Amino acid sequence: MSEVLSIILGGGKGTRLFPLTQFRSKPAVPFGGKFRLIDIPISNCINANLRQIYVVTQFNSASLHLHIGQTYVFDPFTKGFVEILAAEQTLEHSGWYEGTADAIRKNLPHFRTQNPSYYVILSGDQLYRMNLEELLQKHIDSGASITIACTGVTRENASGLGILKVDKSNQITEFLEKPGPVKDISDFKAPSELLTEKNRDDCYLGSMGIYVFNAKTMEECLANELTDFGKEIIPSAISRLKVNAYLFDGYWEDIGTIKNFYDTNLELTTLRPRFDFYDEPRPIYTHMRNLPPSKMNFSNMNQSIAAEGCIITNANITNSIVGIRTIIETGSSLNGVVCMGADFYETEAQKMKNAESRIPNVGIGRGAIIKGAIIDKNVCVGEGCRIGVDDIKRADGNYGHYHIVDGIIVIPKNTILYPGTVI
Repeated sequence: MSEVLSIILGGGKGTRLFPLTQFRSKPAVPFGGKFRLIDIPISNCINANLRQIYVVTQFNSASLHLHIGQTYVFDPFTKGFVEILAAEQTLEHSGWYEGTADAIRKNLPHFRTQNPSYYVILSGDQLYRMNLEELLQKHIDSGASITIACTGVTRENASGLGILKVDKSNQITEFLEKPGPVKDISDFKAPSELLTEKNRDDCYLGSMGIYVFNAKTMEECLANELTDFGKEIIPSAISRLKVNAYLFDGYWEDIGTIKNFYDTNLELTTLRPRFDFYDEPRPIYTHMRNLPPSKMNFSNMNQSIAAEGCIITNANITNSIVGIRTIIETGSSLNGVVCMGADFYETEAQKMKNAESRIPNVGIGRGAIIKGAIIDKNVCVGEGCRIGVDDIKRADGNYGHYHIVDGIIVIPKNTILYPGTVI
C-alpha cells in the first residue's frame, strides 16, 4: 500500500450546493450531524490502509485546511499524511484548475516525490463505503492500465452520469458522458452475467468517478492539454489501452446538489438506513471534539439523530438531524430539518449582550416551528419563528436571509432570524 497514492478531488466552486458552499469548499460541508463530506473518502482510504492522501481543491479551502489539520494526524512511523493541495501559481502555470485532469496534471510534480506505482482517484462529494484494497487488487490482477469503479443505475439516473459499455470480461469498450434523458443508449446495457442480484434491475453501469491508474499510464494520459477525466481522458484511453470496470454493488450516492444533500441526510434517520455509520470494523472518522453527551429535557425525538454537545428542552423533533452543540429551547418543533449546529457555545456574557441588542442566541429559540429546511451552522433562530410551516409559495431563489433551492429552504451560515420571522 506504500506504492499507492490517493488523490481526492475537492471539486470547483460547488455552485450546485450553494449557499452551503458560500463560506467553505464542497468537501468541508457538514454532514450527518458531526461529519464533513471529506471524511467519507478519507475514511475509505484509511480503512484500506492507504495513508498517503492528497486533497486537491481551490475554492474557500480555509475551513477544510482547519478540519484536516485537526483530524488526520498520523504517527511518525507510518509515513502517512493527509495534505491539501490548493491551486497555486508557479513559473509553469498561473491559472485555476480547468478540470479534474488539469488539477492532477498541475500537481504531478508534488505526486512524483512519493514515487507511486498506482494512483487512486476519488471524489470528495459522495457517500459510500468501498473496499479500496479489493478494488486495487482487482486492478492489479486484471493487468489493466486503468480501472473505473461503476455501479448499476436505472435509465433515469444514467442521464447525468458517465455510462460504460462493458464486455463479458469486464473490459470497457465505450464511454458516454451524461447522455441526458432522450438519447437512445440501449446498446450500453450491461451484460446480465456481470450484474449481481443486488443490482439486477439496474441495467446500466454508471461511473462513480473513482479511478485506479498505473503511474506510468497517468503520466502518458496527461501529456496533453485535455482537462477532464470523464469527458476527454477516459474516452481517449479506452481506444488504445486496457480499461476495466469494477462493479460496486453497495450503497453509493452523489451529494452534489441541495436536494441530494437534504434527502441523503434525512435517509440516515430511517429505521434501517442504506448507509450505516454504525459499522464498527469500518468506521467513518472525523474531528474528535471532546464534547459532552447530548441532553434531552422533557423532549420527544422520533426517528432523528442528535450529535454530541446538544441541549434540547421540551421540544418535538421528528425525522431530523440535530448537529453538534445545537441548543433547542422550550416549545420548539422540528420536522424534516437538517440542523448543522454550532462551532461554539455562547457565554452568559454574550447572551446578555445579545439580549441588550435584541439579537437571538445561537440555536433554535422558544416556540420556533421549522419544517423541510436546512439550517447551516451558527444560525440564530429567534423566538416564535415559523420556517416552512405556512403555505407560502415562493420560487427557487435568493431571498436575502434565506434561499430556496429545489423547494427546500436553506438558512445560510451565521444568519440571524429575528423573533417572529415567517418564511
